[in-house]
Amino acid sequence: MDSLTTASLLGLVEGLTEFIPVSSSGHLIIAGHLLDFLGPKADTFEVVIQVGAILAVVLLYGKRFFSLLRPDSNAAFSGIRGLSLLLLTTFPAAFLGLCLHDFIKSLFTPLSVAAALVAGAVLMLAVERHVSRSWAVPSSRDLDHITALQALGIGCFQCLALWPGFSRSASTIMGGMILGVQRKTAAEYSFIAAVPIIAGAAGYDLLRSLPLLTADDLTFFLAGSAAAFVSAVIAIRFFIKILGKYTLKAFAIYRLLLAIPVYLFLAG
Repeated sequence: MDSLTTASLLGLVEGLTEFIPVSSSGHLIIAGHLLDFLGPKADTFEVVIQVGAILAVVLLYGKRFFSLLRPDSNAAFSGIRGLSLLLLTTFPAAFLGLCLHDFIKSLFTPLSVAAALVAGAVLMLAVERHVSRSWAVPSSRDLDHITALQALGIGCFQCLALWPGFSRSASTIMGGMILGVQRKTAAEYSFIAAVPIIAGAAGYDLLRSLPLLTADDLTFFLAGSAAAFVSAVIAIRFFIKILGKYTLKAFAIYRLLLAIPVYLFLAG
C-alpha cells in the first residue's frame, strides 16, 4: 500500500476516534497491525498526528481559546481563570505520563488494548447507571460553571487514558459526569482540555524520536495530520449533536464488541 495512503487512513482513524469515547490509541494500534505499520516510528506517528485532531478543536472552539488569551468579562472560563482550570486538568496526566513514559509505551499492544476497551466500557455503563439514578441536578451546565475542584478531579480521571485503549475522552467525560458536570458540557471541556495534554505529549515524543526520523517522513506525517484534522471536525460536530439526545451506553457496547476481535485475532 502506498505510504501516503497508509498515512491518510491512519489519520482518518485518529480524527474519527480521538474525541469520542472509544479510544483513538486503541484504534490506531489495531489499524497499525492490520496495515503492518509497526515499530518505534509508527508509535511516534500515532502520537504526532493527534496534533491534526486538536487543531480541529482550536478551529471549532476558536472563540473559547481566544478568550483564554484575552479575557471575556461575560465568560468565567476565560483569561487566568480558564488557563488555571486547564492547568489543573493537565497536570496529573502530564506528570504521570513523564514518569511512566517507557512503561506506557510497553502497553501499546493489542492484548492491552482489548483489556482497556472492556474496562472502559464497564466503567462507562456504571457511570451512566449512577447518573440516571442520581436525584442531583448537575452543578455545571456549561463551561463557565466548572469549578477548580472539578477541573482537578477531571485531570485525575484523565490519568486512566495513559492506559492505551481506555480513551482520554472517555476518562474525562466520565470524570466530569461523576463530579457533577452535565454530559454535553463534560464532552466540550474534554475537547478543550485535550489541546494542552496532546500537544505536550506529541512534542515530547517527537523530540525523543528525532534520531529515528528523516526528511522523507515529513510528507507522511503531514498527510496523516491533515486527514486527522478533517475527520476530527466531522466527528466533534456529530458527537456533540448525539450527546444532546443519547447517553454513552452505545459507545460502551461498541467497545465491548470491538474487544472480542481484538483479543481473538490480533492478540493471539
